[in-house]
Amino acid sequence: MATKKVGSAGRFGIRYGKTIRVKVAAIEKRQRGRHLCPYCNRQQVRRVSLGVYACRKCHTTFTGRAYTLA
Repeated sequence: MATKKVGSAGRFGIRYGKTIRVKVAAIEKRQRGRHLCPYCNRQQVRRVSLGVYACRKCHTTFTGRAYTLA
């Protein structure tokens, strides 16, 4: 269950401490968001799996870092 303070890391409940849960929530928000495509320069890239990204506009699939594209 997501909470206002820690977002998606609310699934951990009270475990691990607030600071770590806030950091995890920030990483997950960046990884699940949209990224800028290096080929067509549009904000249409989504993470498919670990290190694999796909652009919804120009239909290219390419690799990047594990959690963020850049």
